[in-house]
Amino acid sequence: MASSSSSLLRRGAKAGVGAGRRWCPAEVVRRLVSSSSGATAPEKAPVRSPPEMPPFEHRPRPYAGWSGDEILERRKRFLGPSVFYYYQKPLNIVEGKMQYLYDEHGKRYLDCFGGIVTVSCGHCHPDIVNAVVEQTKLLQHTTTIYLNQPIVEFAEALVSKMPGNLKVVYFVNSGTEANELAMLMARLYSGNLNMIALRNAYHGGSAGTIGLTGLQTWKYPIPQGEIHHVMNPDPYRGTFGSDAVAYAKEVEEHINYGTSGRVAGFIAETFQGVGGAVELAPGYLKLAYDTVRKAGGVCIADEVQSGFGRTGSHYWGFQTQDVIPDIVTMAKGIGNGLPLGAVVTTPEIANVLAQKIQFNTFGGNPVCSVGGLAVLKVLDKEKRQAHCADVGSHLVNRLKELQQKHEIIGDVRGRGLMLGVELVTDRKEKTPAKAETSVLFEKLKDLNILVGKGGLHGNVFRVKPPMCFSRDDADFLVDAMDYAMSGL
Repeated sequence: MASSSSSLLRRGAKAGVGAGRRWCPAEVVRRLVSSSSGATAPEKAPVRSPPEMPPFEHRPRPYAGWSGDEILERRKRFLGPSVFYYYQKPLNIVEGKMQYLYDEHGKRYLDCFGGIVTVSCGHCHPDIVNAVVEQTKLLQHTTTIYLNQPIVEFAEALVSKMPGNLKVVYFVNSGTEANELAMLMARLYSGNLNMIALRNAYHGGSAGTIGLTGLQTWKYPIPQGEIHHVMNPDPYRGTFGSDAVAYAKEVEEHINYGTSGRVAGFIAETFQGVGGAVELAPGYLKLAYDTVRKAGGVCIADEVQSGFGRTGSHYWGFQTQDVIPDIVTMAKGIGNGLPLGAVVTTPEIANVLAQKIQFNTFGGNPVCSVGGLAVLKVLDKEKRQAHCADVGSHLVNRLKELQQKHEIIGDVRGRGLMLGVELVTDRKEKTPAKAETSVLFEKLKDLNILVGKGGLHGNVFRVKPPMCFSRDDADFLVDAMDYAMSGL
């Protein structure tokens, strides 16, 4: 039987190549079976079951609101057409608890994107909810024209987390506002106009921060105003790989050839968020900061996504590069979902705003300040930075194992719970797997997993969950990715 089987396989292969006929494996198997007297058909491989989500003790409330279809129809009528949504059939999310979300039917999802890297402590964390509710009952809003304890108490707690002489806080409502204010400070303090930013960066959606952003998908055709974009020190796709010296040299050359030689400032995310969880080449910021400061500029760290211990190894992303910026911007995780942002800088730089009236109606209002302070306390009490380091290390190891199994995974990168998985159709050419990413994106949703997408081509899964995300959650995510990729 062995010899006849081999002969048949060889004839099948030969016929498929030379005779213009292609034998499918099933046909070869059928002929093998019929050629052996009394042989039975081989057993089919057992059907693989999808992975099961870890148990969680929470029962969502019955939902009695509008259906998803009704909301979508009204949304199309009353909201701007630029407001996009995920998935072919968008989800109607009605409740959240810690690292999980629930749709209108009570179906539970593992949130691996944290409201676009905004939910740090967990959805509806009781400590934060209670603090916000109690303050709302007492005093919902006043401004900085009156004295109020929450804003000062929060500022003091925030400054205690900062290195060096970063001692003064301005509160705003978002990351975009924070970066706008930081750019204004840099220009006023330096007396120069030119700003340096990185390609592949995202710093906001206002007219000013669109200029700082280095992704064409987010930029409207308007004047971006004295802003220069230098090469992105991307270890995976960058021209110089992980060579920080070469990238920093390009910054120097750009200043020398593309500006007057004097600049206002340099802004960078240490871990690019929207750009696809790209961690800058090791040592790059120290070299770039030195070059920029010699040209009269100040250095701004955008910590809107990477701050507050998310990277695990450090509290702030810039600390992974062993630098101290002149200005730090933050938002998203600072409020666990509250509209809150901040700019922290030195007393000398902060003082430049005193020459005129600088005012923000809602910045640091009592409710947001109390909520922000509660976030800092929860992160400390629950040791979330160490937790991110532990779970993140486990998750990265498992993702790298998955990379060995599936050729579509070109790169696994990041730290802690600030991770990216880049999908490619060709590892050598690094061709973005756009269509495949879209298919897997839907498949993961059907498996009760919500991830983000990033990168210029939308081919990077952004894994940035609430920081209460567990090892069991990490295993479920990787098992689900394996299941989805195996059936691609």
